[in-house]
Amino acid sequence: MILSLHICNIALIEDLTLDFAQGLHVMSGETGAGKSIVVDAVNLVLGGRADRDLIRTGKGKASVEAVFDVSGDVEVMDYLASQEITVEDGQVTLYREITSSGRNVCRVCGVLTPLGVLRETATLLMDVHGQHEGRFLMDPRYHLGFLDESGDERHAQLMEETQKACQAFLDVHRQYARLARENERKQFRMETLKKSLDEIRKARLKPGEDAELEREQQKLRHNGKIIHAVRTAHGCLSAGEEASALTQLKGAMDALSGIAELDPKYASLSERISSAYYELEEAGYEIASMLETNEFDPRRAQQVDQKLELIRHLKKTYGETIEAILEKAGQMQEEYDSLASLDEQLEAVTQQHRKLLAAYRQKARELSASRHALAEAFEKNMMAQLADLGMEKTAFSVSFAPPPARQQLPQPLGEDAVEFMISANPGEPLKGLSKIASGGELSRIMLALKSLEAERGGVGCMVFDEIDTGISGRMAQVVAEKMSLIARSRQVICVTHLPQIAAMADHEFLVEKHEEGGRTNTSVHLLTDEERIHEVGRMISGTDGTDTSAQAHAAHMLSSAANFRAVRDGIAPQSTN
Repeated sequence: MILSLHICNIALIEDLTLDFAQGLHVMSGETGAGKSIVVDAVNLVLGGRADRDLIRTGKGKASVEAVFDVSGDVEVMDYLASQEITVEDGQVTLYREITSSGRNVCRVCGVLTPLGVLRETATLLMDVHGQHEGRFLMDPRYHLGFLDESGDERHAQLMEETQKACQAFLDVHRQYARLARENERKQFRMETLKKSLDEIRKARLKPGEDAELEREQQKLRHNGKIIHAVRTAHGCLSAGEEASALTQLKGAMDALSGIAELDPKYASLSERISSAYYELEEAGYEIASMLETNEFDPRRAQQVDQKLELIRHLKKTYGETIEAILEKAGQMQEEYDSLASLDEQLEAVTQQHRKLLAAYRQKARELSASRHALAEAFEKNMMAQLADLGMEKTAFSVSFAPPPARQQLPQPLGEDAVEFMISANPGEPLKGLSKIASGGELSRIMLALKSLEAERGGVGCMVFDEIDTGISGRMAQVVAEKMSLIARSRQVICVTHLPQIAAMADHEFLVEKHEEGGRTNTSVHLLTDEERIHEVGRMISGTDGTDTSAQAHAAHMLSSAANFRAVRDGIAPQSTN
């Protein structure tokens, strides 16, 4: 249950702390006093939408802190342990701060957490029912959820198993659909891949080949100049020519060798010229070899140009480098091989597809059978609750839509669609809630649902924001008693404008709006017994509550409510009158 709520700079509330206890808590006050602001603050700390308009005018941020007693609540303890959050002294603190800049701070037990963790924790601690929730009852799409919530652990397990079976099927179905699409375009794709692979293979690429060819191309661009120079050099050195350098040098060498013995300087010159002769002779052999091997063949230049042009084309199509082209070729080969075996893959996935679909439908049938059995008990329990709420002549039924066409994809919630039907008057046919239910009837139907929820267990605190819409007179007293009975096992907080519900409260808060220092502020304080007479009297008379007869009526209502609670709690025997 909630122990305290601290609100700071939320709308008209500057700073407010509320303390709560067991039982039914009621918040009353004039229209526009700010009762809904308290509910807005509760929704905020529970992870609701962070509207910056909630921040008090002139302030940069707003915050709400709620403290809960979770002693003995294993589910809450286990969840927080899974988030590595420690609970001390059996208390959980939720904190939410919003700023005008859009910053959103969430803490659980003082630990900074994502909004999702705060929200998940909150769902285990408090259930808020506001006026807007009536639209869920008016929309048949939400009725299946109400029915499922009334199920036991086995039903919840069937829902989980159906959801898992659905997800398993959908995962394979996506794979099946992809393979089916690929199979349709397989032939064209394989032909395209083969053409690309043949183009790359024909090029016979080698890593780094382009760099080598570019160097060779640069050399071949000067081919004519090189050939002319080599041939000229060969002619100058050719030993067979009388005027060649080698012939002349040979004559000089022979002449000096004949006088080398006459003087050391002749010998030295002879040796130097002999060395030069043999060096030039070796160079002449190399030049002759160049001419004989056709190293500067013009056809080679053309081949290099063509190969480089092919490489540039392949780079534009398949990758920026030869390595990238070869890698792309490997990927295309894998795809080609995969497509070649697509028939076998598709057959295997088809078998799995059928198997998982059959498994899903089996689970969906089991879940549907559980829902039909659940609906019978749900109808009886709802009519019992509605009878308690003054709708004893109302017939309530859960209508199942016809089974869907098999072409429909599996759904996580199974194959059922339900709608709540009522007949408020004997002899009248059952019709959908959205067609015939009034505001007051919807409020009581929602209260009946919440009563069933409270009987099953669930969260320790329930909040009702003006669930009494459209209710008055004797029905208001019936609703008040029903809420009091819920509060026997659950902490209940209710915002109301009905004196019957206010009188039934174990604790009543008055919400007031007043001006202070040129600013409007909303305050909330716990009423004493005397103050409650005055407030309930105001709600009865619609004036300031000082009317004597209204106060006498209020005192009587409070006394009757106290007797009802005493009987509820087993303190006093039930009256036989």
